[in-house]
Amino acid sequence: MSGQLPEPHRNSGPSNNAVHARAIAQDEATAAAKGGLEKEPAPAKSKAAQRLVLNLKAIEEAKRGLDQGAVTPHYGPWRNDIIELLNDSLATELICSLRYRRHHFTAEGLSSPKIAEEFLVHANEEMAHADMIAKRIVELGGMPDFAPDSLTRRSHAGYDESKDLKSMITANLIAERVAIESYSQMIALIGDKDSTTRRLIEEILAVEQSHAEELRDWLAN
Repeated sequence: MSGQLPEPHRNSGPSNNAVHARAIAQDEATAAAKGGLEKEPAPAKSKAAQRLVLNLKAIEEAKRGLDQGAVTPHYGPWRNDIIELLNDSLATELICSLRYRRHHFTAEGLSSPKIAEEFLVHANEEMAHADMIAKRIVELGGMPDFAPDSLTRRSHAGYDESKDLKSMITANLIAERVAIESYSQMIALIGDKDSTTRRLIEEILAVEQSHAEELRDWLAN
């Protein structure tokens, strides 16, 4: 017997690394066939891209156009649209005030004089809203439209000449709900384009909601 050691057995098959690589490739192919590999998440934006900075160009522009008062470049192209929305709201408040005032006088002597008194309270509150809206229109550089011949056309809510108390209450509740929906949509539309007008509309909306709840309770009783 020779003293030489036997040569180690050589594996004629593929190496472990090659097998592993083929397994990965097969898994990827399977995933791709099922709808593609998952994409890696997009890298997060850098802190520099998320910084809050002022528009210096707009600030420089604010130094000019002094005749526009409080209207600065921030209002952009939205000012005229906001004025139009406010003028329609002005018409609505004027019509509502007239409707409540008529109901106050024609409901006198009916079974619920207390409700007739409240109609006058509502009428005065609606007129106060009209004044607030008109003032804001002027602040924006617009002209409040008090033209009587177009009030009913521009108003979201309608006028009413009901003669019985229940019909009066119903007509006013319908009008308040229309106003609530209109103002809610205006708040969403204006958003951060004009925070002063948005706060004004939010204040008016709260009163209209209170009116609607009161009218609903009267109708139920």
